[in-house]
Amino acid sequence: MTWVLDHLGLIWELTVRHTVLAGIPLILGLLLSIPLGWLARRYRVLAPIALAGTGLLYTIPSLALFILMPLILGTKILDPINVVVAMTVYTVALLVRTVVDGLASVPDHVDAAAQAMGLGRLRRLFTVQLPLAVPVIAAGLRVAAVSNVSIVSIASIIGVSQLGSLLTDGYNRDIPGELWAGTLACLLLALLFDAVIQAGAWALTPWRRAGAVPTGAEP
Repeated sequence: MTWVLDHLGLIWELTVRHTVLAGIPLILGLLLSIPLGWLARRYRVLAPIALAGTGLLYTIPSLALFILMPLILGTKILDPINVVVAMTVYTVALLVRTVVDGLASVPDHVDAAAQAMGLGRLRRLFTVQLPLAVPVIAAGLRVAAVSNVSIVSIASIIGVSQLGSLLTDGYNRDIPGELWAGTLACLLLALLFDAVIQAGAWALTPWRRAGAVPTGAEP
């Protein structure tokens, strides 16, 4: 506890860095996964390719990907952009299937009714399909958020400063307080991400708050 109180400024600074490194890829990954998932859902021939391809991306060891990024991007080894790009890749790998499942959860008759009303493909996607798919996508996003917070900490091994630095430094210097601070800070950050995503899903699905579903969402 003494170590924590003496280093609150450092812990806050590393928490902010960790939040950026885990949060930006979460947003970018979601934005990339929505069109990829929609294409995979729309054109069934693309589904096996998209799902298998993104699934394979997640099998790449995180440390190896962090080290490879400077070679691919032409950046320096300690450049935070390497972590952001690598984590975006992992987020896309997790979320494409989630988006496909979310869009598949939309009842066919609801989509048919929207089409009969004259809504085009993109308008149906943004005004009908995605809103109804929010609960499924949010569930996948929560998993991706916790995963991101955890994996980002590994970047401390190559010298990228964030909460994982407390773990490596605490271990190397045998400082239990620093180890506990890093562990608890990562846990609390993951819980914060989860709470924000749940709040966002709650705000985007008013019909669920009312204990009902949108008109026409049931047979």
